Amino acid sequence: MRFAVHQASQIGGRKYNQDRVGYAYTNDALLLVLADGMGGHLHGEIAAQIAVLTFMRAFGRLKDGYVKEPEVFLRETMRTGHDGIFEYAREQKLGGNPGTTCVAALVQNGQMWWAHAGDSRFYLLRANTVAGVTHDHSVVQQWADWGIITHDEMKTHPDRNKITNCLGGVEDLFYVDVSQPAAVQSGDTLLLCSDGFWSPLE
Repeated sequence: MRFAVHQASQIGGRKYNQDRVGYAYTNDALLLVLADGMGGHLHGEIAAQIAVLTFMRAFGRLKDGYVKEPEVFLRETMRTGHDGIFEYAREQKLGGNPGTTCVAALVQNGQMWWAHAGDSRFYLLRANTVAGVTHDHSVVQQWADWGIITHDEMKTHPDRNKITNCLGGVEDLFYVDVSQPAAVQSGDTLLLCSDGFWSPLE
């Protein structure tokens, strides 16, 4: 499997950069992870770091160089990161629970899977088109799904930054969306990004 990885992060107008990214690979598998710490929560950058490190450690424990159950791996690893954030908050007596969105993608055996919690996105770009994208866990996305607002109104709505799911934050409201496997084609681009990247785009 031949691939190239490019990472970029800009702090923008924030005091701290709370985005974290990571990737790992073997001869047979590639893992990509991005987490966007929530600015409205204490220590969002720590939550994002825990999420990424949890994936890196889980991938590093692979015995045969590939993931035997990709959907289970993505879901359980994200859950472990979620639990790890609460454990860190308790140990450090933070007085609150940090939160982060997270998106991950796994490629192996000619297939790919992606998973997310929150509004960080995965895009599959193929032949100059968007062939796949995650579905945001956000207030405005939910309202658009229900027909309360339009997709155009989502971009300017005052609640567009409010998410309904994340790692950390609220312990019992966490869940993970995992895709069905999709065949990889030569030239595919797998784009993982935070809302700071996708929100200005059409």
